[in-house]
Amino acid sequence: MGPPEVSVVAMKTERVVLTTELPGRTAAYRTAEIRPQVNGLILKRAFKEGADVHAGDLLYQIDPAPYQAVYDQAKAAVAMAEANLPAARSREERFKKLVESHAVGQQDYDDALAALRRLEGQLGVSKAAMESAQINLSYTPIKAPISGRIGRSRVTEGALVTAYQPVPLATIQQLDPIYVDVPQSTAEMLRLKQRLADGRLDPDGESQNEVTILQADGTPCLQKGSLEFRDVTVDPSTGSVILRVVVPNPDGALLPGMFVRAVLKEGANEKAILIPQQCVSRNRKGMPFVMVVGDDEKVAMKMLTLDRSVGDKWLVSSGLNPGDQVIIEGLQRVRPGTPVKVVPLDSNPGDLPAENTH
Repeated sequence: MGPPEVSVVAMKTERVVLTTELPGRTAAYRTAEIRPQVNGLILKRAFKEGADVHAGDLLYQIDPAPYQAVYDQAKAAVAMAEANLPAARSREERFKKLVESHAVGQQDYDDALAALRRLEGQLGVSKAAMESAQINLSYTPIKAPISGRIGRSRVTEGALVTAYQPVPLATIQQLDPIYVDVPQSTAEMLRLKQRLADGRLDPDGESQNEVTILQADGTPCLQKGSLEFRDVTVDPSTGSVILRVVVPNPDGALLPGMFVRAVLKEGANEKAILIPQQCVSRNRKGMPFVMVVGDDEKVAMKMLTLDRSVGDKWLVSSGLNPGDQVIIEGLQRVRPGTPVKVVPLDSNPGDLPAENTH
């Protein structure tokens, strides 16, 4: 019968960009809760719920009449103080010259000086009251502090609102760009740092911080995100840190609170060995192994350490060397030590993918 025929694949090293897929949740880039800064009655609402607004746009109008009256009263008080001040100043200057020539007593000059200082202080108080009234009057039109999309309104025309009330009138959220907060376990983070330190992974240049966002249905977003920062505090309940990704969102496809998946680049393995998954078998203990053909054309068993799946292949951490001939067809007819005959592979196992999702 002759030795059994087997087909093999020769192991070789190549560059593979490794990625990690982690769940995340979207959050608004900026959020502004709209609250009144003065008490009053809402006269009108100037926006459409769910519409985009710009910073400075009018949102609500509080009845300005009482604040206008207070401002006018304060303005009149300032005018009265300014009208009385020149006469008091002239009297103080005149008495100052007369007291030097002893034409009037020192007490008369002191009284004139005190009256001047009193009017000056009154003018300062009136100006402060006018400025305060003007500030309160400027708060009656409630304007958008940021640009973004405004949600539903919690009040209607005729509602009575109070300054700095706990319940906001509405909320504006900036959705372009948008944040994606991704939790990463500390064990995964330490493993990645160790691999980079050992030289098993190299940072993938400028694209290292590039992140692909997958929506709930698995559809990738058209815009790539960028890793902005890694939080410095570990959540004690989950043992993870938060990675914040900034994603352009011009079409508004991502909304705050959505669950997504982020594909982050770990780095590039310049000397990766990938093996088709059908080559790998497992013993009774679940340990992976492969059958290889040695230089003496006999079968030998090699135990493997696998890192992860890369498409339809396994990334091998240890157990194989470049040039090893791994049996891919005819495994059922061989045992360790069996002489074999190597024949060409019937089907191409396929090209290796450039990246993986783990």
